[in-house]
Parts: sequence; structure tokens; C-alpha cells
Amino acid sequence: MRKQPPSPNPSPPQAAPASGGGSYGSVWFPAAAPSRIPAGRQQRLGEETGNTWPFPSRSCSGPAGCCSCGAGGEEEALRGRCCSACTQLNQSHKLEYIQLKKWLKERGFDDNNLRPAQFSDTGRGLMTTKAFRAGELIISLPEKCLLTTGTVLSGYLGEYIAKWKPPISPLIALCTFLIAEKYAGEQSVWKPYLDVLPKTYTCPVCLEQEVVRLLPEPLRRKAYEQRTVVQELYTSSKPFFNSLQSLFTENVETVFNYDALQWAWCTINTRTVYKKHSQRECFSREPDVYALAPYLDLLNHSPNVQVKAAFNEKTRCYEIGTDSHCRRHEELFICYGPHDNQRLLLEYGFVAINNPHSGVCVSTDTLLKHLFLQDKQRNMKLSILKDHDLLENLTFGRDGPSWRLLTTLKLLCLGPDEFTYWKKVLLGDTVSARNEEMSLNIAAKICFSLIEETQDILHRIFQMKKDKASLENQLALVEALHLEDLTILQTSVHILHNLQAAII
Repeated sequence: MRKQPPSPNPSPPQAAPASGGGSYGSVWFPAAAPSRIPAGRQQRLGEETGNTWPFPSRSCSGPAGCCSCGAGGEEEALRGRCCSACTQLNQSHKLEYIQLKKWLKERGFDDNNLRPAQFSDTGRGLMTTKAFRAGELIISLPEKCLLTTGTVLSGYLGEYIAKWKPPISPLIALCTFLIAEKYAGEQSVWKPYLDVLPKTYTCPVCLEQEVVRLLPEPLRRKAYEQRTVVQELYTSSKPFFNSLQSLFTENVETVFNYDALQWAWCTINTRTVYKKHSQRECFSREPDVYALAPYLDLLNHSPNVQVKAAFNEKTRCYEIGTDSHCRRHEELFICYGPHDNQRLLLEYGFVAINNPHSGVCVSTDTLLKHLFLQDKQRNMKLSILKDHDLLENLTFGRDGPSWRLLTTLKLLCLGPDEFTYWKKVLLGDTVSARNEEMSLNIAAKICFSLIEETQDILHRIFQMKKDKASLENQLALVEALHLEDLTILQTSVHILHNLQAAII
């Protein structure tokens, strides 16, 4: 049942319990979700990151809260992180990891400081066998282990790429190689690496349409855009794929189908590190900055750590150093950057629970619904806000309404006799107690409206999980995103309540 619209000074709702299950409004929700719900990543480690991880987007191998560079399937989207490693979590005895380590050793990488492990809330990751000090190098992967466009051009696809006009993109070259090598199976030199890659991903492009419709804005719009990008990439690449028919006994349309391209695109978009290559004539002008990094891409994400990562031209290795201390037999984390949950889900396919960078967006439409239509200065106020870029990136966060949101509301709440002071509002000055109170009241109304919308969506998700078991993992991912939003909004209501009380 929907709640009645809140009063101008609504009392804060009871926050959702931290664990054990409970209800949001009239809707029941399960016990606390794991610290991360995974599968995807877009910023490459080392790219515009300073102390962050230079990967292009990539799906998590581990589940909720933290993302593993080597992450990413639906089945892994609902796990969390283990605070202490146990011997039964060790995965290094499994055949696929034994073969991967052997394959890497043949290429010059022999590391005994990290081992694959399964963690309760992050899924697959890397566990330390020794303590690491801040500033210490945690992994150094030789160039021979990296899969780049150079790898592709030096093999059987090189001559086909060189003669194809117009030139294909570096991204398509890598996608083509991954699809072809996966099709080759046992005959592929890269089989030990391909065997540990996720079979499926939970980036929005992989979600069912009915699940995408449950995403909040602007993520839902970006999810549709992502799907369009991949579909157009497939359509435009089909002529090149057809040119490869002589390499296959099977029809290339079967080998290079849409699902295959989607898998390859997600693999590259969520798992590659940043490694810039010189421009080649056989490629289009799109940046050639991708490098798949076996084993290294098993590291999971945490917003609470900092790393330095880059390709070392002297050692010819891709290296990661940590700025944090990590004890022996703990999971070793890296940071993909200060991304909110919508960005993490879009690019990496996971949601980080208690993500300090997350916020709930307030759209312009939502804002306008709570304004006074009879305000004769309304259009002038909106014009000023647009000129000062204050109609975008309006959010509620863990510390309440953002400065941008409150400033926007204060300007919109200026009375006819106060409008000439709009510049003072933009500078952060107080115009009047009436203006302060009115802006906080509208902020509270917007917050309650968003809580109501979130509760309605959570109720729909709850019903769909009962009716469509096949979508349970995808729905759980979206549910975690909305539960995180609900927590943020409930926290904001309490903060607004205190701010209102201070004025009164």
C-alpha cells in the first residue's frame, strides 16, 4: 500500500535494520546483502587514476561489495568478503589454476605470494601468503603474459586485419581474437587463461530487459545506451567476421554470433588494464589502450585501499604497488577508483555495499514536480541554475543532501522580495530563515518521494523473484542497488530532520 504524501515537516522513517532481515515501509526485505554484488569494470587500471586501478571496465569475478578484476559471472554476483582466510578457501589446488600458473611460469611469471581463493562475500580473489607493507610491489606480470593487439597482429588474424578496409578498431581486434580462441578450445595457446574467465557477466548489457527496466535513472538510460553500442558494434563488424570464413570449417555466422561478441566485449570492457600502444595504420583512430592481464585480474576491489599501477618500461612488466598494509592470509584488494554504485554496476556489473561514494540522484523531473508552478520567477531561476550547471548531479548521500542539491533548492525557494540575492545563494550565504526552512522542507519531500518509489520497486523485485526463478541472480543485483539507495535516503531523512529542528 502506498504511503500518503509527507507533510512539510515529516518525521523520519525508521531506518532499515543493519542485518537479519526486516521491512522497508510495508515491504519485507531479506537479511543484509553481501558486501558486493559483482560483475564488470570500465576505467582501466592506471588510466587517469593516480592511486587507483587502471582497468577498463570489467566484470567482477567475486560477488557483492568488491569487484575482482578477474571477476564477473551471474553466479558470482552475490558473495562477500571473508575477514580471515581459511585453508578450505584455497583454490590453488584446482586444475584450472594449476594449469594457469604453469602457463604463466612458461612466460616468466612465477609468484608464490598470492594464491587464488574463494571468499564468502567477494567470491573469487587473491589471498596473500605473506604480509605486504605499504609501498611494496604486490605483483609484476611480464609483458609476455599480457594479451594485447600486438598479440593479435602477430598471429593468424594479423594478415586479415592488415588488409581489411576500412580499418577495424583495436577493440574489435581483441574481441575477434577472444571469440576465435575460445572456439579453438583445446587447440588454443590461451586456453589456460580462457578457462578461468567468467562464462557470463552481469553488466547491464547482459541483463534481461525486464530487469533493466527496474534500474534507477540515469543508470537505466545508460544501460540502454550500452546495449545499443554493443548491438551496433556487432552489426558493423559482421562484414569483417565474414572475411574470416577460410579460417573455420563452421559457418562464421555461427562462430561470431551476437552472444559471442557480447561475452568478448564484456571481458575486455571489465577486465583489461591500461597499456597505451602506438597508433597502427591497420587500426581505426580509436585509442589502443587495452591489455588483458591473466592472474592479476583476479584481484578484487575495495574503496578503502589505494594502489599504484602501470606498465614499467624498464622491467617490461605490468606492476601494482600497494599504499596499504595487508596481513598474511588475507584477501588482497585494489581500488578501481572513487565510483558510485551506478557507475560500478554499469561498468563492472557489481554493487558495493556501504560504498562511501554512492548517492541517490535527483532528476530534473523530480525536482520540478516539487516546485511551485505559480512562481512567476520560476523560469528565470531555472535559467540561472542551468547557466551555472546546477541542474545536474543533484544527489542525496550518506551525509545527507549534497551542497549542489541544497543550493539549487535554496535558489528555487527565493521569494519575490529575495530574488535579487540569488548570487548570495550561489556563494553559500544565508538569505533568510524562511528560505532555509522552505528548502529543507522541499528536500525532505523529495527524499520521501524517492523512498516511496524505491519501496515500490523493491516490492516489484520481491514479487518477480518469486515468479521468475531464472532471473534471481540478476534481480538480486538490482535489489542490492535499491537497498543501498534506500539506506542512503533513510539516512538523509534523519539528517534533514535534524537540520529542520535546528532552524525551528
